[in-house]
Parts: sequence; C-alpha cells; structure tokens
Amino acid sequence: MGTMDSVVAAHGPALLAYATRLTGGDRHAAEDVVQETWLRAWRHVDRLTEDRGSVRGWLMRVAHNIAIDQHRGRRARPTEVELPELDVPGTPVIPAPTDEVETRVVVDAVLDNLSTEHRSTLVEVYFADRTARSAASVLGVPVGTVKSRVHHALNTLRCVLPQRRLEAA
Repeated sequence: MGTMDSVVAAHGPALLAYATRLTGGDRHAAEDVVQETWLRAWRHVDRLTEDRGSVRGWLMRVAHNIAIDQHRGRRARPTEVELPELDVPGTPVIPAPTDEVETRVVVDAVLDNLSTEHRSTLVEVYFADRTARSAASVLGVPVGTVKSRVHHALNTLRCVLPQRRLEAA
C-alpha cells in the first residue's frame, strides 16, 4: 500500500485544488469528488504508474468525470430546501386534537337544533360528501327535497349560531 500513500502525498493537494475549481469553490463537494477519486484510484492501483501514462492526468480526468456526474445528478433531482418553521401561505393548518373534539361538540350541539330530516340531509350532503342526487338516493327522497332541506337547514343554523355565540360570551 506504500504506492497508494505516495500517490496521495504527491497528487493530493493538486487534486483537491482542481476539484474545488470544478465544483465552483464548494469545498464540501470538492472533498466528495476527491474522496470518490481516491476510491477509484485504489480500485485501479495497477494503472497508477508513470509508464502507463501520467498519474496526475488520470486522477484529474477521473475527478473531472465524477464532478460532471455529480453535477448532472443534482440537476436531475429537485433541490432540497428546508422550510422554516413559520406559517407558509397555502399550507394547511392541522388543528390540535383538542380543537377537533371541541369543534365536534359544538357541531353536534348546533345540529341538535335541526329536525331529524334536516340533520340527516346535512350529514349526507356535507359530512358524507354526497351530491344532492346521491344523498336523495340514500335518503329515499327526490333530489328537490334534498335541496330544499339543505336550504332550510342552513337558514335555521344561521339563526341559531349567532345566539350560541352570544350565550358562550
């Protein structure tokens, strides 16, 4: 292994300087290139003799190819960006489990103000996410009846909600 140690000692600083230029001054990327170059040189230590050609030339060519491959690889993948912990517009806010429980209690209390028909119609349309036609099929009523019940149920809720807010305050 004395041969590899002597190659590293003779060409290491020049190889790192070359890799740094190849990577646009990025020292970490340059060190990655040099490390991969040394790994390939170790695998082909039999080629690292001056009688088979310039050792430095071979090392520089390998480093060049590795830098190009890494550059192409980075361009092929999207850039990884670490998002800040701040609220980002358009990011859905995930409610705390206690908020969900509280909301469910309030919604159940408000729905208790509706007749059974209106409540079941709202549940089918909004909570089961059905179309009026699909809800009509499930409830066994005409589509117009579903639309009418949703309309009247929402009007009732509009009247009930302001009163509930006043009671809570």
